[in-house]
Amino acid sequence: MKNQLWVLIVVVSCLLSALIGYSISSSTGVEPGFFETPDAGGYGASTESAAPEGISSEVQDYYNNLTE
Repeated sequence: MKNQLWVLIVVVSCLLSALIGYSISSSTGVEPGFFETPDAGGYGASTESAAPEGISSEVQDYYNNLTE
């Protein structure tokens, strides 16, 4: 009887935490353009593409020197 109660408590806790986490994450959302900003550090970045808007030449040189 005790084992069944603990299993039920664990299952209900996992389901509630998943639902609460989903509701919190769906309400925050990710703003459009987030992954294209210079702060996103490597999402979809390549050395052949032009630098994203808003990045200075000093920062661009810094990132280029990291690969050397």
